[in-house]
Amino acid sequence: MSEPAPFPPVTRASREGLLAVGGDLGSARLLAAYRSGIFPWFGPGEPVMWWAPDPRMVLFPDRVHISRSLHKLLRKKLLRVTVNRDFHSVIAACAAPRRKHGDGGTWITPAMQRAYRRLHRQGFAHSVEVWRGGVLAGGLYGVAIGRAFFGESMFSSGGGESKVALVHLARQLAAWDFDFIDCQLPSAHLASMGAREIAREEFMRRLALAVRLPAAVWPKPSPGESSAEV
Repeated sequence: MSEPAPFPPVTRASREGLLAVGGDLGSARLLAAYRSGIFPWFGPGEPVMWWAPDPRMVLFPDRVHISRSLHKLLRKKLLRVTVNRDFHSVIAACAAPRRKHGDGGTWITPAMQRAYRRLHRQGFAHSVEVWRGGVLAGGLYGVAIGRAFFGESMFSSGGGESKVALVHLARQLAAWDFDFIDCQLPSAHLASMGAREIAREEFMRRLALAVRLPAAVWPKPSPGESSAEV
């Protein structure tokens, strides 16, 4: 398989962060993009668009903020968290309409879902699932390369489940000495949990170091594995 054409330097991105248009969502191209500080984001019917915003929103795993209400939810142990148990359902739920925020979630197109499921089978994309009474109630997914995690999307049923998923992820990544969770774009929700903006130049320095580190050993996507009560 031939190598994908190289991306332009991230310094050529527009003021809004748009760097390039076109190409495909093949695994080699996606992985090359993440290693270069670039991610895809586009709507239905649009060409593939590649972004490298400045500043960049990141969450350092050991600095996740847990509010008083979230502490109470975690202590109640009403939820069960798994890793890589049901990636297919998590990405489908993230793509579903979200009435509360008026966000149709349509940027996670069927083509995007297929591309990330492929990355999951190859061991690069991972999911965190939050179960309430045996029902999938929240979760998130993203891509891990070396000791960098690139968050893509999360969903919740309205009871704080996405926050529980993020706390579980951050704690595990901190234990594995991951440098950061790439949150990509500004978000009040993520800011409330400790994410902050850093200059793209700093992000690129951290990224260059993190992706060269040995990959963590993630749970394989098999039933019953990596289950943890929270």
